[in-house]
Formats: sequence, C-alpha cells, structure tokens
Amino acid sequence: MGEKILMKGNEAIGEAAIRAGCRYYFGYPITPQSELTAYMAKKLLKMKNAAFIQAESEIAAINMVYGAAATGVRAMTSSSSPGISLKQEGISYIALAELPCVVVNMMRGGPGLGDIQPSQGDYFQATKGGGHGDYHLIVLAPSSVQELVDLTMDAFDLADKYRNPVMILGDGLLGQMMEAVEFKERPKVDLPDKGDWIITGCKDREPRHIVPFDLDPSVLEKWNYNLGEKYKKIKEKEVRYEAVNTENAELIIVAYGTVARIVKTVISNAKEEGINIGLIRPITLFPFPEKVINKTADNVKKFLVVEMSLGQMVEDVKLSVNGKAEVNFYGRAGGIIPSPEEILKEVKKCL
Repeated sequence: MGEKILMKGNEAIGEAAIRAGCRYYFGYPITPQSELTAYMAKKLLKMKNAAFIQAESEIAAINMVYGAAATGVRAMTSSSSPGISLKQEGISYIALAELPCVVVNMMRGGPGLGDIQPSQGDYFQATKGGGHGDYHLIVLAPSSVQELVDLTMDAFDLADKYRNPVMILGDGLLGQMMEAVEFKERPKVDLPDKGDWIITGCKDREPRHIVPFDLDPSVLEKWNYNLGEKYKKIKEKEVRYEAVNTENAELIIVAYGTVARIVKTVISNAKEEGINIGLIRPITLFPFPEKVINKTADNVKKFLVVEMSLGQMVEDVKLSVNGKAEVNFYGRAGGIIPSPEEILKEVKKCL
C-alpha cells in the first residue's frame, strides 16, 4: 500500500489528470467544480510544456480542447451542468473528428441555471449524445474520491485507445467531499500510436486536415457507420459495474455515484429488518451494463432504480430488463439527496 493523502474530490481529479500526463487544461469556473480549475491553474502554470487557460467562455474552452487534442497531447476541460450544456456543440465536433480528450461534469441541480446542490439530472445529456448527431461519449461514473482518481486516469487511456471523448460524470457532493486517496503505481497500457493523424506541421509529410464535417451525405454516412462500429467495440469490451449482495436478493436497487453509496447503507439497514436486497452499480454509464441487469432479471423479479433526478437511467434499466421483471423508480430532484430511510421505505413499498 502506498501513502494515502486526504484530498477534496475536485482537487483529486486534477492531481490524477496531471499524473496521467494531462498538461493542457482549458476551462471556465462554475460551482461546484471550481476547485478543479483552480488546482490545474496552480499546478500547470508552474510546469514546462504545459498550458492552463481560463477561457472567456465554456464554448471557447471546449474549442481549445479540440485544438490541443488535434496535436496529440492529453487535454481536459471541466464544468458543471449548464456549463457542459454550452460545450455540447464542440463535443459533437470532437466526437466526429475522433479526437481523444477528457470532459469532467460535476452535476448540479437544474434545469436551467438551477442551483449549486448535487444532482444526477445530466444522465440523458451524457449518455445519449447531448449535442447533435449520432455519437457517444464513454461515460464513467465514480462514487468515491478514490474512484475519481482511478477513473480519471483510466479516462485518458480510454480516450487514446478509442480516439473518443470520455466524460467523468460525478455530482457536486463528490467534488466537494474529502476522503483519503492513494495514487497507485499503474501498469503501462499499450495504446495506439498517434503519429499517423496528429497535426504537427507538414515539413516532412503530406498536409493533414481534421475537419469534422462533409457536405457529401454518402461520405458523412460512412463516417457515421465507422463511429457505430467503434461504439459496438466499446460496448463489448469496456462495461464496468459493481454488484453487491445480488445472490438470493428479494429486490435489486440500481443506482450510481453518490446514490449508490447511500444504497449500501440501505442494504445494511434492510438486513437488520430481515429484508435481503442487492445493488447493481453501473460504473460505465456508456457502455451501460445491460447484459448483467438482463441476466439478473432471470432470478430477481423486482428492481428499484434510485436517482437524483425525475427518472433518466431508469429508462436504460427497463430496456435492459426487457420485460422480465418489475422495474420501479424513486427519485429526488433539484439538488435534494435521498436519505437511507426514505429509500428503505420505497423498498418496502415495492415488496
């Protein structure tokens, strides 16, 4: 075991990104993720061959990420819900250009400007595209500060592996909480060479262009099909989830992020009352762990999806269950965090 350090979630993301080789950060402050922007400023401005820019807007920041990623460097931006909305057009361009980068969203209450309290109302935006066109981000959903560290490092590797933007989807509570974290020695990952596509200047080669559009529909369709094949590979190889107490459970709760932490307390409290429930926690929201949920529905006939929203991930759970079991929903919105007591009350209703 290495040395553990007490860190706030947002700052832990920044340190993990730097240790993963990120030297280019472009952002714009917004609560509850501003500590990440401040951390990157403090660190990167002291480093050689690095750049930190507080852009004039979220739109400018994502386009700076586009430019940096096109040169092959590891680049990142971060924001919170309404700020991520402003970045959507740029993210769509980056997805078609097949440029690797990392985008962090520490979700806050919405819609609109909303508030600064934690929420999970951006699930649709993150997993169903968010911007225009047929594209997907790889979406990672941590539930602890240690996972913020580990998944941030993984995010840069996944971005490079698939030449695809990756989103860390947390919530305001994860960004603000402090926990002990360990920056573990990581095995070297075999990643594809970038030499055949990055923009480096063309003194010794033919010119290259990274242009994410084509006015010929037959060409654009082919690009879409190629992206579709990539997403199929991601679905086959990159699904991650945690299963807790799923054997012989009377009911399975599906939850991610902060809510999944609360559900683990619910499992313990329910056991004291003689109620046996389990948890499936998606760690990748795209690709979604649909196969494990579908298989679990062969034996467990009641599911409860708990979210800090009016119901978004529940749609993917219903599609995954595919009619094999009853799927119930409980949600809080606008920045309200559900308590273990109210979740257990919903469990009893379902049973």
